[in-house]
Amino acid sequence: MAKVGNRQFKTFTCTECKGYSYRMDKNVKNTPERLELNKYCPKCKKHTSFKEEK
Repeated sequence: MAKVGNRQFKTFTCTECKGYSYRMDKNVKNTPERLELNKYCPKCKKHTSFKEEK
């Protein structure tokens, strides 16, 4: 079984409008740096980059 505690929920916020955010889990042991993902923002109505918050 996998160890408990490596995956944590993180919030990703739109870099353009900062009005929409995704909540996703990530493995903090494998990727300790902050992620930047391209996802769809329904407020901007286009694909934008989402940065991980603190």
